[in-house]
Amino acid sequence: MYRRQFLGSAAAVGLLPGVGLARTAPQVLRAAPHRQQILPAEYPDTELWSFDATFPGRILRATQGDRVSIEVENQLPQATAVHWHGLRLDNAMDGVPGLTQAPIAPGDRFAYEFTLPDAGTYWYHSHAQSMEQVERGLYGPLIIDETEPPDVDQDLVLVLDDIRLERDGSVSGFDNFHDLSHAGRIGNLWLSNGQIDPGYPVKRGERLRLRLISAANARVFTLGLQGFEGWVVALDGMPLAAPEPLGEELTLAPAQRMDLIVDVTTDDEEAFLITFERDGGYAITHFPVGGPSRARRDAPSALPPNPEFPIDLANARTATLLVEGGAMGGMRAAEVDGERLVARELAGRGLFWALNGIAGRPETPLLDLSRGESVRVGMANDTAFPHAMHLHGMHFAEVLPDGSLGPLRDTILLNPQETREIAFQAHNPGNWLFHCHMLAHHQAGMGTWIRVSA
Repeated sequence: MYRRQFLGSAAAVGLLPGVGLARTAPQVLRAAPHRQQILPAEYPDTELWSFDATFPGRILRATQGDRVSIEVENQLPQATAVHWHGLRLDNAMDGVPGLTQAPIAPGDRFAYEFTLPDAGTYWYHSHAQSMEQVERGLYGPLIIDETEPPDVDQDLVLVLDDIRLERDGSVSGFDNFHDLSHAGRIGNLWLSNGQIDPGYPVKRGERLRLRLISAANARVFTLGLQGFEGWVVALDGMPLAAPEPLGEELTLAPAQRMDLIVDVTTDDEEAFLITFERDGGYAITHFPVGGPSRARRDAPSALPPNPEFPIDLANARTATLLVEGGAMGGMRAAEVDGERLVARELAGRGLFWALNGIAGRPETPLLDLSRGESVRVGMANDTAFPHAMHLHGMHFAEVLPDGSLGPLRDTILLNPQETREIAFQAHNPGNWLFHCHMLAHHQAGMGTWIRVSA
């Protein structure tokens, strides 16, 4: 049996509200403060910033090929913008202040309109002062259904997060240089769909599609399933060529997603999604099991592929990305806005990390590519901490040691002192952010960009 964070929390039921996007009138998302009970009832509630007074934001749902219109209204005390994480959309709709749009000022609105070429599991979140705004609750799931979805009994979205709260229920402050210079902002509570260990009733023999989304600021989840058998069928929204049997552990870095198809196989009264920590395993979601057993089904088929953009490895351009800085990292200086600053000067500006010797988003892109061009980027993490590197607007594949390509992703985990290589076709014109999704690291210097010319 795995431990729970609070006794009695198992009674929570955490179904997220949802809304269909394929409608004539634009959907409105209102970003505003609201209060919600996160800690057990004997503790105070928590003031959050959220979309439509729901934490996480409601499930936005559409079907592959739809064109959607979403108007974001900012009722926050800060400017904001919304990034549609993992979508291969028009650059002007990507939601990055200073690169694709102006920030949405308090009291203003911004209309996002785009077509959905890919099915899969995605999410939306603030991309302005993200370390704070995402931590305060400005995120939600974005589900794009296949025109012919797989045959399952339940399709469950689980948005995993950790949040750092004080005993009075308030969100801890954001003036901690340790977060900027070390592993990032690590929370003290694990949440699933905004709750501590929510429950979802299932029946023995049922087949579930579990859509796992990590909205964590910096925590790398190591997950396990108890009471299920099944397969990984998609990563970061992109279907695998063939379902892969579940291993004992699943790694989910910040911003990554994983689609599972699992069968309820336990004879016990509960099944669990577990997060493994240094002191043991904790239930992050539980599944009360009831009903009669049903016969096991055959293994699922692969999900239908999304549009493909082949990578020409043999003729690809090459580039390198050196990640430096952080505590125990030894970075002595870096360039900021064309000026070389030593480590003490960088720290005075809240900058602790650099990409290719540059801290913060540079004026010139890391790569200036032509549409259709293939590129290989070798990444070296010369730091003491992991980094979840995310590319906007396109998916990439890892170049494996044998020269083959791994599955498509938009976010890859680069562990300390690790070197990995990715490759992609620059098929989507525009200016695309490439950054660490440990959000404190991005704020403290780990961000660059790529230009793709039409």
